[in-house]
Amino acid sequence: MTKYFVFCNFPLNDIHPHAQHAAEAAEAATAQDKFWEMHDYLFEHQKVLDDNHILEYAQKVGLDVNKFKKGIDRTHLCFFNKQIIENWN
Repeated sequence: MTKYFVFCNFPLNDIHPHAQHAAEAAEAATAQDKFWEMHDYLFEHQKVLDDNHILEYAQKVGLDVNKFKKGIDRTHLCFFNKQIIENWN
């Protein structure tokens, strides 16, 4: 029996003004197999999540920043085993 782990972001925009952008940044890092590294780094630095800092964090976790910048322009809501799930509801 194969078991899968599915993680979806549900940003709480009412509580944190940068929640959506941070979720998109973490999902963009998935394309470079660095979702959890970026997720954890963003969580540790959640008080400073403006665009410039997010790019700095991407570099610190070892992402190719140019690829990351292109990827963050796409909204990824949910991944299942590294595959983007669109219209999953």
